[in-house]
Amino acid sequence: MELHITPALALLREHHLLDHVSNLSDFTATSVSYDSRKVKSGTLFFCKGNFLPKYLASAKEKGAIAYVAEKEYPEGEGLPAIIVNDEQKAMSLLGAAFYGYPQNDLFIIAITGTKGKTTTAYFADHILAQSTANHIALFSTLDRILGNKPEDKFKSDLTTPESLDLFHDMRAAVDNGMTHLVMEVSSQAYKKNRIYGLKYDVGIFLNISPDHIGRNEHPTFADYLHCKEQLLVNSAKCLINAETEKFTDVYYTAKATTQPEDIFLFARRGANIELPDNAQIDFEYRNDLEDLHESEFELTALTEKAKQLNLDGRYKTSVPGDYNEGNAVAAIIASGLAGASANDAVETLNHVHIRGRMEMINSNTHGTIYVDYAHNYASLKRLLAFLKRQTNAGKVTVVLGATGDKGISRRPGFGKALTEEQPDEVILTTDDPGFEDPMTIAREIDSYIDHDKVKHIQFEMDRETAIKKAIDGSENDDIVVLAGKGEDPYQKINGEDVPYPTDVKIARDYINELEK
Repeated sequence: MELHITPALALLREHHLLDHVSNLSDFTATSVSYDSRKVKSGTLFFCKGNFLPKYLASAKEKGAIAYVAEKEYPEGEGLPAIIVNDEQKAMSLLGAAFYGYPQNDLFIIAITGTKGKTTTAYFADHILAQSTANHIALFSTLDRILGNKPEDKFKSDLTTPESLDLFHDMRAAVDNGMTHLVMEVSSQAYKKNRIYGLKYDVGIFLNISPDHIGRNEHPTFADYLHCKEQLLVNSAKCLINAETEKFTDVYYTAKATTQPEDIFLFARRGANIELPDNAQIDFEYRNDLEDLHESEFELTALTEKAKQLNLDGRYKTSVPGDYNEGNAVAAIIASGLAGASANDAVETLNHVHIRGRMEMINSNTHGTIYVDYAHNYASLKRLLAFLKRQTNAGKVTVVLGATGDKGISRRPGFGKALTEEQPDEVILTTDDPGFEDPMTIAREIDSYIDHDKVKHIQFEMDRETAIKKAIDGSENDDIVVLAGKGEDPYQKINGEDVPYPTDVKIARDYINELEK
């Protein structure tokens, strides 16, 4: 891979990003990086994010050939300085160019939504693995899969990575023979222009509800919604859950850049939806069976363009929760638009397992433990409401905390969900407190709980101890819900990722210890 200065500057000019160039010379970059620790001879270095001038000095010392920044730095004296008005946009464009535009060799399904992105991504990944003979890459919150060898699979750090990492991984996937890609797209990816210029074959909009609002994230819900909607603006075909909040706004955003025949809407049968203009629901689904282990539903095409995909039928998923049926429907339709058949979905959906998503741990004497990533009002409420409908449980205990430094809206949201669903016991604990005091966060959540409806609340800031307390206090017909962290193997504390065994491991190990 390489990038010559002349086409690089032309690309920046085309997008009105280039301010000026100092010390211009004729060069070809043979590497790109925003991390000074990874710089080698011939690297084009990007000064971004939490950049410090000493990083540029280090990059220069290691052989950087030029740098891209929003201003000149004395530490880069003697190097060609490409000065732009938006560093992140420039990095995305030049990253794609350096790696040879690998997105052009992939059929890309992109997914956004406040909740359900990962579940939908895994459903689509399994369907397309069947239809493409495993020529499918996956970029998710949990995993990044670039090929079929063990070394091509690793855990993710971000839902949507930095642009240089994103295009590097796309190039690796293409070089590994992958033809399709399913990827989650976060609102922060658009807020920070990590994916500027990237287009998708199919864009899925699952839902929107208040989340990620606060300092270091989105200042308002309107900003959050706008960033989410950008996925539709950049998609050739748009697939929208018509039951989402702000549906009319979302629909008009898609319609502004996409022809009506390329917009597909789906909803649960009987849903009360006010459709704008002449919009029609293309697919409807109906729940036929749901329990704690699986769900079964029927999907029906209503419009001619929907019928052409031949996706009508009954489907069964191994991920419980009626709310996950909508995620499965989105995956089925998007995969159908990518060439998959109904049979591909029928054969695979019932075998999907997603770590930390409705993960069930059975015990002989301490009830059933559910580990789920539910980390905002909507997802916690849906989870607790589903469990309440499906069980004759004696007691429901919830263990949860809220993140620090961001997502401040989650704290009143948790209090509201707990008040509405009224679990028998709540243990408030630590969940990525960052630079905040976890007890202060827990007290804030507690302040939003109606104590006339939720009477038994404990505070235990050691999350492992909190989990063990919840299990100790449960009997055979009880349920323990471990919410928020899913499979996260760390706690973010004071700027560090402190290793954490995961909720699943702690619960399983403790159950095994109790039942020896």
